[in-house]
Amino acid sequence: MLTVERNRPMASSISPIKDNSIYTVRNFNLWYGADHALNDICMDIPTNKVTAIIGPSGCGKSTYIKALNRMVELVPSVKMTGSIDYNGQNIFNPKFKVEELRTSVGMVFQKPNPFPKSIYENVVYGPKIHGIKKKQILDEVVEKSLKGAALWDEVKDRLHENAFGLSGGQQQRLCIARCLAIEPDVILMDEPTSALDPISTLKVEELVQSLKKEYSIVIVTHNMQQAARISDNTAFFLNGEVIEYNKTDQIFSNPTDKRTEDYITGRFG
Repeated sequence: MLTVERNRPMASSISPIKDNSIYTVRNFNLWYGADHALNDICMDIPTNKVTAIIGPSGCGKSTYIKALNRMVELVPSVKMTGSIDYNGQNIFNPKFKVEELRTSVGMVFQKPNPFPKSIYENVVYGPKIHGIKKKQILDEVVEKSLKGAALWDEVKDRLHENAFGLSGGQQQRLCIARCLAIEPDVILMDEPTSALDPISTLKVEELVQSLKKEYSIVIVTHNMQQAARISDNTAFFLNGEVIEYNKTDQIFSNPTDKRTEDYITGRFG
């Protein structure tokens, strides 16, 4: 059964980052049963920046971003303490409906997961759920979202073909377009290029850089070179803890914790 407690004392963030924050996380702990997966996380996520989360497998990266839009609650036996505020609102407040949160905070997964529908129907799926029925409006949403995902020119003449006919890289950008169609503020990305070839990876990385003008992006990546290329800030997770969180240039050129240095230089992980 899910429980969330907020009775622990607040701690100051370990981050020296002073940008405006869309998320404020304080003393956040999470357990899967007896497994303490996240330990006392204090971390702000800045607005209109790309925040990368790096660390070895099993360190809590994916768990953390799934907590940011409450998807982690779909796992049985989850218990959480501490606080996560989104735009100043406690996301666990019963008055803050989870559907509202997930409309504002979209997610792109490791493997492309288009629906078994046409390209057009994939993009309009979210808007239709939210009550938009007028074809003219849906057409505009499709064009805007596909352009936002740098996919429009490649698919504009095949919108009613099955999305499974797209390449892997195109499918992932379609999933990003589907996310953009609901007009979120935040896009969470869980290793979005790990299943893609180098050319498709480059296209997604270029897309991430352009999207931060309008969205706040959090990307989990096992690829440290990718984090260095595309992110403004980087957090290093280890054994469920944030070891170091700073500007990306600082993390990769002059880390303050030896464990961070050992990880990014390949001594472990």
